[in-house]
Amino acid sequence: MEVVNQNVMRKDNTLLSITHLTQLLSYVIGFGSLIVPLIIWLSSRDKVEGMNEHGKAIINLQLSLILYIIISIPAILLLGLGILGLIATGILGFVLPIVNAVKASNGESPSYFLTIQFV
Repeated sequence: MEVVNQNVMRKDNTLLSITHLTQLLSYVIGFGSLIVPLIIWLSSRDKVEGMNEHGKAIINLQLSLILYIIISIPAILLLGLGILGLIATGILGFVLPIVNAVKASNGESPSYFLTIQFV
């Protein structure tokens, strides 16, 4: 009788990179930057090595960006500071996924700064 271990995790840096790059869907089609990485993370966090760490970082970044946008909208009335917040949020939301996709393809840990640890 042969025992097969079903809990073997595979190393898939390509899937990790694609998961980071799916955050850019909101710039292309207007939505999906939270839902698509969440689906990928939940479906493969037990199968791919490092997916749990990268998935949590992605979800924390997206939730933090949503919170920063919600805070920046009423801050527009306060001398226009909210506009600067929206611009900074847009730039961070575009640059950080690309940087961390490259890090994931090299096998490094993600580093999203200015994120609140929700998950």
